[in-house]
Parts: sequence; C-alpha cells; structure tokens
Amino acid sequence: MSLLLWLYVMPVTGNAQQLTLQNAIRIAQENSYDALLAKYSFMASYWTYRSFRADLLPSVNLSGGLANFDHSLVSVRNYDDGQVAYVNNNSMTNHLTLSLDQKIAATGGTVSLQSYLYRLDQFSYDETTYNSQPLRISYTQPLKSYNSMKWEKKTAPVAYQIAQKEYMASMQDVTLRVTTLFFSVLSAQSDYRQSVATLKDREALFEMAKQRLELGTTNKSEVLQLELSLLNARVSVNKNKIELDDMMYNLFSYLRVSDYEATELLPPVSVPDMMLNVDDVLQKAIANSAHTLEQKQQMLEAEKNLAQAKSNRGLQMTLSGEVGFTQTGNKLNDAYRNLRDNEIVGLTLSLPIFDWGVSRGRVKMAQAQLEVTRTQLEQRHLDYVQELRKSVLQFNMQPLQCRDALRAQDIAEERYDIMRRRFEKGTVSVTELNTAQQEKESANAQYISQLRSFWVDYYSLQKSTLYDWVQNKDIDVDFDKLLK
Repeated sequence: MSLLLWLYVMPVTGNAQQLTLQNAIRIAQENSYDALLAKYSFMASYWTYRSFRADLLPSVNLSGGLANFDHSLVSVRNYDDGQVAYVNNNSMTNHLTLSLDQKIAATGGTVSLQSYLYRLDQFSYDETTYNSQPLRISYTQPLKSYNSMKWEKKTAPVAYQIAQKEYMASMQDVTLRVTTLFFSVLSAQSDYRQSVATLKDREALFEMAKQRLELGTTNKSEVLQLELSLLNARVSVNKNKIELDDMMYNLFSYLRVSDYEATELLPPVSVPDMMLNVDDVLQKAIANSAHTLEQKQQMLEAEKNLAQAKSNRGLQMTLSGEVGFTQTGNKLNDAYRNLRDNEIVGLTLSLPIFDWGVSRGRVKMAQAQLEVTRTQLEQRHLDYVQELRKSVLQFNMQPLQCRDALRAQDIAEERYDIMRRRFEKGTVSVTELNTAQQEKESANAQYISQLRSFWVDYYSLQKSTLYDWVQNKDIDVDFDKLLK
C-alpha cells in the first residue's frame, strides 16, 4: 500500500519524505482495518434498516404446492350405519396462490389481495376438478394484541441514526489510535536523534580531552568519565534505533503501508491557541453524538417491553375476514365461469381463566424495569455531562502547558550549548555537562509528551461532540458515497 502513502507525504531533499499527523490520519481513515471494520459494521446496520423499510411496503408473493401425489388408504364413514371403511386413494393435487400483501403498521393488521387456483386429479375415477378464487381480499386484525410493527417503526430509525453516529465516532477512534502511534514514533525519533547528536559530541569531546590530558590541562578521571559517557552514548544509539524501528512498524502497520523506510515524521510544532466553552461543548455533544439517541433507544425498548407485557395479558382476539369470488369445474374454463360469492368473517378468542398471576407479574416486572432504566439513564446523563466538563477543563490547560514545554526545551538547549562551550574551555566538569544534557533530553521528551496530550485530548473532544473545533464545523460523512 505504498502508493497511498505517496499521495499524502511531503517531498523533501533526496528520497526522504515527510509525513504529517493530519496526513497519517487521512491514510488511516481510508486504509486501516479499523476503518474497514467500521464501514462494514455500518453497512450491516444500513441493510437491516433497509429491510425494515422494505417490510413496510407491499410485497408480491407466489406460493403453492406442485405434484403432490397421494397413493394411500383413507378412512371413509358410511353415513347410513356409521361404519368406517378404508378405500384406495390415488390422486395428485396442484395449487398456486398469487398475492399482494400489505402490513398496516398503525393497527398491526395485514391486508391481502389474492388469486388462487387448485387442481385435483383422481386417477382411480379418471376425473379432474378445478377450484378457483380469481379474486379474494382478506384482512387479519389482532385486537388488543402487541403490535410489533408499530414499535419497530419507532425503534428502527433511531437504531439507524445511532449506527451513523457510531460510524463517525469509530473514525475518531481511528484518529486517536493514529495520534497515539504517531507521537510514539516522534518520541522514539527524538530520542534517537538526540542520542546520535550526543554520540557525535562525546566523540569530539573525548578526542579533545585526550589532547588536553597530553598537555596536562585535565586529569585522567575526567578523560575516563568522558570515555564512559561515550560508550553509554553508543549503547543509547543502538537501543533507540531498535525502539524507533519498532514504533515505525507499529504505525505503518496500522496504516497498512509497507514502503516507509524513507519516510520521516514531521511533528506538529505548534498547537492552536484555543479555549473551549463548556456550554458550547455540551450543546454540541448532546446534539451530535449518539448519547441522546442511545438514551432514547433504551427508553423505547423498556416502554416496548411494558406494552408487550400488557398486551399479552387477558383476553386475546383476532378478527379475520375475506370477500371474493369462487367456482369449481371439471375444466379450467369452467372454474372461471359463473363465479359465486365467497365471504368469510370470524373472530377467534383466547382467555386464560387462571394463570397464577403470571401475566400480572410480567407487567409489574416490566413497569419496574422501565423505572430502573429511567433512573439509570438520568444518572448516566449526569455522569456524561460531568465527564465532558472535566475533559474541557483539562483540555483548556493544554495550550499553555505546550507553550511552557516549548520554552523549557529552548532554555535547556541553550543551556546545554553554553555548558558545552564552557566545558571546551575547561571551566565546567563532565558531570555538569552530563546534567545539562539530561535536562535537555528531559525537556525534549516533555515537549513531545505535551503535544501528544494536547492532540489526544482534542480528538477525544472531537469524538464526543462530532465537531471540528479548529475549523468550526460539524463532522459530516457522505453515507451515500460510503455505501457505493
């Protein structure tokens, strides 16, 4: 996947290329496995929602049974004396039904427009009989029953909206993962460069110290201390190179980019000087994130369970009826002539006389669970708001800390340069020089750590609000393009 990397890197001298944090994020959001998993997860939710929408539309169905052959003995009762005898049955049946069905979400009923044809062949009598119903309209309506379609019409759109928000949040998770890996490389890259620079310094200073020892301007202890420092610098270079290679592999493996040996990471040397308003962040989080939708979904589920428990209690009734035309004949044409009326209306009842309080207990349990859910959601919302407030306050301290860390880095570098020049003049010891070097390395590491904290906190808030606070715009995704 090296081609994708070259589309985003910045050319520098020679064959080396520089990769910025923003470009690394773009590569990951297009190419990483996490991005692909988020895409396929969203597509599964999309097709689930599409299936629900399709279920609300009329459906055309063809059903039937073909070549149902029956050669067996069947019992026949004599109507005069009631005696049962077994006679030979040698027949075959065929039947087809073409129907247009429509579910009624508001009532839970089903209306159907059908055309039916039945053929019976009795081979023992060499007789064929047709029965047709060219037009039949039927309707089935449960009364006082749980209407699953009505509740699904409430919950399915919410679930799909949550899937959209979760996909956008997953992309922000990718951003956070890349940011962490990116700064891990920057930290290792900084350590390696410092160790290389320190090694060069120690080599030059060691040679200088040996010359000064010959001149008698320094002592053996100083030379040995510098030699020890030189050996430690060589060890650090090798150790830091291995660490840098590991961190580079982790980053580019996540990006699914294989050709990265000539790539150099370019750190974001500055951060936006921004302060976020707590109320603005809360408003965007509640409006944009999946938090509000998830709370709504959980309440709908609890209310649905209560409605189902109440509907399943007591008298159950189903009203069904059909109206149409029918005819029977020994020939196919006869089955469609002189059609007769065909009307059927019925009401089925089911009433549990005594169920030991099972139905009542289920209703009480569902009511209690509804109240538990409502209480839990209220507490979760309070915790959610409090965590956001803490995150905003923590983030607002980051720009100042980054500026202070940058200033500390500059001071440490300037102090090390001064101490090095003084050491060359012989006015400071090796110990003092090593102390200045350690302070410089610590300041560099602290600055990268503060940059990491800033961008991790920023992208965490961006995930919580699905809002780009630098560009001042909502994060948007072209889902139509994503589904293609």
